[in-house]
Amino acid sequence: MINMYLRGSKWSVRSRPRRRSNPILIALLLGLIGVGVYFNQVVVPTVPPLFVPTMTPTHSPESYINEAEQLYKEGKLSQAITAYKQAIAADPYNPAIYVTLARIQVFAGQYQDAITNCQNALLKNPNNPIAHAVLGWAEGFTGDYLAAEAEIKKAIELDPNNALAHAFYAEILINQGNVDNLDKAIEESRVAMQLDPTLLEVHRARGLVLLNTGKDNIDQAINEFKAAIAINNKISDLHLNLGYAYKLKGENDLAVEELLAAYSLNPTDWTSLVEISLAYANEGQFGKAAQYAEQAMKVEPSNPKLHGNLGVMYYRNQEMNKAVKELELAVRGGKLEDGTIVQGIPLAYGTVEQYYWFYGFALAKTNHCDEAVKVFEALLNGVPDDQLAVDNANAGLELCLEMVSTRTPGAVNTAQPGTTETPAAEVTPTP
Repeated sequence: MINMYLRGSKWSVRSRPRRRSNPILIALLLGLIGVGVYFNQVVVPTVPPLFVPTMTPTHSPESYINEAEQLYKEGKLSQAITAYKQAIAADPYNPAIYVTLARIQVFAGQYQDAITNCQNALLKNPNNPIAHAVLGWAEGFTGDYLAAEAEIKKAIELDPNNALAHAFYAEILINQGNVDNLDKAIEESRVAMQLDPTLLEVHRARGLVLLNTGKDNIDQAINEFKAAIAINNKISDLHLNLGYAYKLKGENDLAVEELLAAYSLNPTDWTSLVEISLAYANEGQFGKAAQYAEQAMKVEPSNPKLHGNLGVMYYRNQEMNKAVKELELAVRGGKLEDGTIVQGIPLAYGTVEQYYWFYGFALAKTNHCDEAVKVFEALLNGVPDDQLAVDNANAGLELCLEMVSTRTPGAVNTAQPGTTETPAAEVTPTP
């Protein structure tokens, strides 16, 4: 072999001896190459890029569902609802999650949200009988009974053996307050019980039907609500209905016990507190009745009917000045010290009439007959076909005539009006 090298400005040629290979060096180089390949293919992919947020582990839909089911069993409805929403976020294409969430939202009083979730489930499966049934159930609570019945009938058409659909149908029928629906409601509740007596909603519906079919069935209604509570004793609605049944039976101690349980499970609902106030009023304990009525009012201070109920209890407890203040808020409205606005209730046929005649009597007894007469005349002109309201108005006018003729300046009249006055304990304010 000839090798060229440069000397000065000319090329020169010389032969060069061959070097011998070094096995140790070769082995070292091969090892370095192997390390480089391993780092590039194994280590680098596991290292997050700089300045990019690290991914956090995500829960499976099943884990959220399990958590939600446990929270529901514990009566923690708002937390269960949150967990089911997380399950939907993890698996938005599963209609069963939407429907289960909707069922809990109905118990929580979130009727519009329940309707939306049922509709979402039906977008994914239009022939889902449970989704149609729960949708009808939720719509019934909004007062849209035509839509509710249409959905329930669709659910039964898709699955005639759907116990939930029959139970919800019975409840929708009974809640309409139409005596013509009574036989059908009884039938549907019996069918539901025959199909699946293990369901909480089935016992609840049967209890509601029995509760609305006469005093002879109150004991059976109580047993049905107890059966539902045995399935899940953390649902406020069940204790509320059981307490109401006990109150109708005259067992006020048991009624108060159940109503307090209902309130402890759902302290944002004033209904149980109103029922407790009425239970104590039934026993003539108007001081306690007023205390619970006041507590109910504080739950929703803008609700005029709660002020009306409180005013009635103050009146029955002979606290006339307080009664005037609360009943005036119910009838005329006004602003509370914290700025809360209360809208007065217009006079109309129904339970609101009692607030007007109690207001009139309270005004009369605090020597404000000039204002009381206007209230009584409003009753005579506004609801002339309600004999009880007319009788109370006439009794109030007679009281004012008597007081005008025998008035002592500054005195507060504590005499009770005639027998035409309606016992407040018989009337339950509604939202």
